[in-house]
Amino acid sequence: MSDDPTLDVRSEVPKRRHEMILDTYNELEAGKGFELVNDHDPKPLYYQFDAEYTGKFTWDYLEEGPEVWRVRIGKPA
Repeated sequence: MSDDPTLDVRSEVPKRRHEMILDTYNELEAGKGFELVNDHDPKPLYYQFDAEYTGKFTWDYLEEGPEVWRVRIGKPA
């Protein structure tokens, strides 16, 4: 298990989730990451990251449903 903090957005209203996730990413130090826990595949979020942070993030699925999705999102060093 890693030392990465966990951001569980399942209890948040959907319209707040992306803002919370992007704020968490922006606060990361280079070389660090966090684990996102969600109730659906966050593929639209991936596309948003790919558009806004091209080449400046990592995205690794840790669990892919059907109830819970966990993704490690990182900021490369």
